[in-house]
Amino acid sequence: MVEIPKTSKPMLSNISTVSYYEESLMIVAKGSELMYTSVLLLVTSIDLSHNNLFGEIPNEVTNLHGLYFLNLSVNHFIGKIPQNIGDMQQLESLDLSMNNLYGQIPQTMLALNYLSQLNLSYNNLSGRIPSGNQFWSFNDPSIYIGNHNLCGQPLPDCPTNAPPHQEEEEVDEDGSDMIWIYASSALGFIMGFWGFVGMVMIKKDIRISYLRFIDRICDWVYIELAIKFAKLKFVMGKSNRKRS
Repeated sequence: MVEIPKTSKPMLSNISTVSYYEESLMIVAKGSELMYTSVLLLVTSIDLSHNNLFGEIPNEVTNLHGLYFLNLSVNHFIGKIPQNIGDMQQLESLDLSMNNLYGQIPQTMLALNYLSQLNLSYNNLSGRIPSGNQFWSFNDPSIYIGNHNLCGQPLPDCPTNAPPHQEEEEVDEDGSDMIWIYASSALGFIMGFWGFVGMVMIKKDIRISYLRFIDRICDWVYIELAIKFAKLKFVMGKSNRKRS
């Protein structure tokens, strides 16, 4: 909150008299009231709170790299918090409460190393609150109150903390399915093998036909191997004669 500047007299009482002009400014930031008088020119702050401003927060605001205090609370701003807000690296106090902002809190805010006061309450923000850097020091849940879809420190944990366990369960289920497939295949092979052996042992005509088939296969393999070895022996003998 900024108070209206006060002017103390005398101003220019006459043209031949040197007068002075004193200006004072009250800024409420970092949870306390700060009065600036002689160093007013060094104050770098914007307080547009309690107005009827509407629309999205202009991205151009993030170009104010030397700004220390920014208060846009109690307005009708909509849209998302500008992604480039992390460029305002001198920012110490940020108040965007009581607007209609939505979406996630930008991860780029982790770059605001000097940020010590933050208020994002009573918006429509959602998702996980950034963790790390100065956000670890924001332990007061009231700065996020009114955003029903926000989660993470210092609010309750996000439901998305569960997926790793779900993935493990899915892996376990896949492993169980593969075990059942291998077991079924092995059981099918065993049943088929012993079923065939049983038929051969019980049925005489099948046993005779099977043994004849085996004999034919063995004879065919023997003949093929004999022919191959004979050809190989002939070729090797011929090459030896040429060398001699």
